[in-house]
Amino acid sequence: MTKKALITGLTGQDGSYLAELLVSKGYEVYGLVRRSSSSNLGRIRHLGDKVKILSGDLLDQSSLMDVITESAPDEIYNLASQSYVPLSWTQPALTAEYTALGVSRLLESIRRCKPDAKFYQASSSEVFGQPDESPQTERTAFRPRNPYGVAKAYAHWMTINYRNQYNLYACCGITYTHESPRRGSEFVFRKITQGAAKIKLGLDKELKLGNLDARRDWCFAQDVVEAMWLMLQQEQAEDYIIASGAVNSVKDLVKYAFDYVGLNWQDYVSVDPAFYRPDEAVLLAGSIDKIHKELDWKPRYSFKNLVELMVENDLKELTDRSAS
Repeated sequence: MTKKALITGLTGQDGSYLAELLVSKGYEVYGLVRRSSSSNLGRIRHLGDKVKILSGDLLDQSSLMDVITESAPDEIYNLASQSYVPLSWTQPALTAEYTALGVSRLLESIRRCKPDAKFYQASSSEVFGQPDESPQTERTAFRPRNPYGVAKAYAHWMTINYRNQYNLYACCGITYTHESPRRGSEFVFRKITQGAAKIKLGLDKELKLGNLDARRDWCFAQDVVEAMWLMLQQEQAEDYIIASGAVNSVKDLVKYAFDYVGLNWQDYVSVDPAFYRPDEAVLLAGSIDKIHKELDWKPRYSFKNLVELMVENDLKELTDRSAS
């Protein structure tokens, strides 16, 4: 029997990679898309009619119930949220509505309309905020330091509460920073790979960055969505950290990107304190011991592989754009 899946956040980086993965596995895939963003389907256009688009909104519970009833999914992946941390400070209430309360509405809709569906909630390393241990594990205390992290912590615990209270198959993947060629250029990883490509092609002369010593746990979005899928194939719902298990600095990222295009990064990169983040000193690094041991999952792409993949993609995109 063909499995059916519903993805919220379909048009985002993770949603598009997850849709690809599920289509390749023979799923009937449905995507929840807000009416206002229905034209923003660039990341999934290549899938054509293999994904069925349904209109709904995490702010409107009746629309969620309608979509779940219509699609009758076996698996539901909630990847929708306001996910840009700086924006969560300027729009804290909106971030809470989508990222926190939106999950409550979705869980309640599942309970009422399709309680046998398996549910995946995209949690975030931002729930740890300023952790008292590194690397963090699934047992590390939550201490979020921004409105986005607070909203994700609420959503995480609501998912666990619905699992315990109503015996739903509901689990959380605590994902660390993950990147891909589909990442927006406002995020530092893409800003750097695109910057190196632009300078190599003569389209720019300088790249301004913040703290080069800031360190992150980065992995490839394609690896991350595979972990999401694996989590819903188990007998029992469990929460897992999804990360690379390694930490690299912004300087490492810059060096790999500029090495790939044959340039000395020190000739082109300048530091601007305006780009420093207030929580830059916090080291978020995830332990993947549990997910590796229990689900046999670990990233296939190394940090260096990922940097080179994205620089190559940016070179091609920029070259094609110049030619057209």
